[in-house]
Parts: sequence; C-alpha cells; structure tokens
Amino acid sequence: MGVKAARIVFPPSDREEIAAAITDILATGALTLGPYTRQFEEAFGAAHGAQHAVATSSGTSALEISLRAIGVAGRDVIVPANTFYATAAAVLRAGARPVFADIDAATFALNLDTVTAVLTRDTAAVVLVHVGGLITPEIGELQRLGTDRGIVLVEDAAHAHGSTCDGIFAGSFGVASAFSFYPTKVVTSGEGGMILTGSQEIADEARIYRDQGKGSFGANHHVRHGYAWRMSEQNAVTGLVHLRRMDEFIARRREVAARYDKALAELDGLRALAEPPRCRSNIYKYIAVLPEGMDRAVFKQEMAERHDVRLAGEVYDVPLHQQPVLAEFATGEPLPVAEDMCARHVCLPVHSDMTDDEVDQVLTAAAAVYGRLSASGPGQAGG
Repeated sequence: MGVKAARIVFPPSDREEIAAAITDILATGALTLGPYTRQFEEAFGAAHGAQHAVATSSGTSALEISLRAIGVAGRDVIVPANTFYATAAAVLRAGARPVFADIDAATFALNLDTVTAVLTRDTAAVVLVHVGGLITPEIGELQRLGTDRGIVLVEDAAHAHGSTCDGIFAGSFGVASAFSFYPTKVVTSGEGGMILTGSQEIADEARIYRDQGKGSFGANHHVRHGYAWRMSEQNAVTGLVHLRRMDEFIARRREVAARYDKALAELDGLRALAEPPRCRSNIYKYIAVLPEGMDRAVFKQEMAERHDVRLAGEVYDVPLHQQPVLAEFATGEPLPVAEDMCARHVCLPVHSDMTDDEVDQVLTAAAAVYGRLSASGPGQAGG
C-alpha cells in the first residue's frame, strides 16, 4: 500500500454526528451565524486560552480582518518571505504594503535580526507565521520589539492549532491571530478560519467586518468596508466535532515525528527541522532539509515511483519576493536564507492516524532514496 501526502481523518462516529447536525441545520434554516458558529468559537477559543474567538470564511479572511481591525492601511507590514501567498494577499487587501523579510534557518521563522533589517518608519505590523506548526522561541523578543517601537504583532497561525511555546498556545502572543481550517489542517471545518484575540475592540470590529461591514446582523446599516466573510453553520459544526480530536491527533503526529527524528539523525547531511526547547509543535508538517546539491524533484520522484510514498507540499517552494504577482513589492535584494530553505526542504507525510507500517515505509524509502542520491553525487537522478 502506498503512503499519501495527506489524509483527512473523520472517524465514522464523527461523520454520523456531523450528518445529524447538518440535517438539523437544514431543517431549522439557520444556515449562517447560528448556534454552531457560536459553539465552535467558544470551544476553539477555550482550547487555546483565548478571551475572544471570531469564526470567518477562511484563514486568509481571518488575517485580512485582523489587519483591517488594527488599522494598517497605507503603511508597511513585515511578512516572512517563506510563507503562502495568502499572507501577503491579506496585507494587500487590508490596504497595506507587504515588506518581505528573511528567516532563521533553524526555525523557518522571522527573528529579531531579520525583522530589524527591514523596519521602516511606516512599519505598522509584523506578521509572524508559525510554519509547519512551530512557534519560534524568539517570539518574546519580537513582542518586545513591537512594544518598544509601537509595532503590532499579528500571528499567522494557519498551521499551528494546539502548538505552544513556554506552555502558551499559538494565538496568544500577538494582538490578534488567524487560524485556517482548510481540509489538510490538523483541525478542519472544510473551509473556514478563526480570529483569536484578547481585545474586545478587535473582536467587535471583526464581527462587523465578516458580515458585510454591518453594524448589526439584521440591519441594512453598513459602517465598515466589510465583505461576505461569514462561516456557514455546516462548516462550523464540522469544525466543532473535529476540534475534539485535536489533542489525540497532535499526540499521534508527535509520535510519528519522534520516529522520523531518530531515523533521520542517522542519515548524515539530511537535517530535520529541530523542535527547540520550550516549544511544542503540532507537527502540521514534518520538515527536513536536503544537503546542498541534492535535487529535490528527483528525491520526491523516486520516493513516489520506487517506493509509493508521496511527499506533502513544501512550505513553501517559491518565496514571496520571487512570486510574479508580488514583483512590485520586491526590492531586488536577496533574502538568502529564505531562498535556500525554500529550495532545499521536503515535507515527509504525517497523518493524524498514521500507522506504524506507514511510518516504516516512509523511513525505508527515505533511507534508500537518500543513500542512492548521495552516492550518485549532486544533482544526479540515476538510472
């Protein structure tokens, strides 16, 4: 049997509960901004120790709403170069200019030096992305930088459901944070997002923005340039049920990661992204960095064709400053660490219900392919 890049896990009992709830939703006609949305908000906020939670239509909209609520229009917002397009898109849609920063190779995240290097007089905010579910241990330094300079820290926690640093959950470090419930995430609602914040004002603004900028749900009275960013009740109940599995899913993913760590440590030159002390990742992605000169495309091809193991997508393969659609915001200056890490890493498959046999298959494949390519020399595909 092959190992897929990703697998979405809904046990039969969960599917039955969701189906019954959707039948109820359709019978009542309360299809949006109803009781399941409120329950999901309350449960997700409680699971992350957050005071306020606001459900939205996507992680992208959650980030855009957060940036709109704090007021970044006309100013600069720093983002890491190695993040998904949506991070920069949310900045642009909120009326700000994205400024691309380099990253730390040890964490795939911004650090104090890379942020300081691109600060401008117009910097309004820094968006810290928890790539693969890992929160950088330097997050406290970034918080202090923002406080000292009047710059707002926002978390793009799309990958980081249940992740912690110093025992503090993702979503608790910035003034606001954005989570995604896209199908591949540790917790999914099909489509959807969530804003977590300790600010009543930001939460109130977010609820206005997500519902076409209306002052109240039933009124045709618009006070903000909002949009249709609501979460449906069907999505909300799906997320609510799936959220109950978060702890067990993360526990299994961490067991898989521990086995990967041990095996990859024996492959000289293949570096797993280490979990720093004080940090506990949800292992949304398992990231490993190939040695210089090894062809990633060939590595992935041989894993699939010779061993029936499909690798998960990169995080990410093309940095933002090299994306054609964002060319006008690129300065032309290299961001060498981001460029290098984007080009050389792979993501081994991790499923929330991964079997030991699947783990063995991945490790056998990785050792064989890595050994073969290492023996062939840089850039060699072999016969």
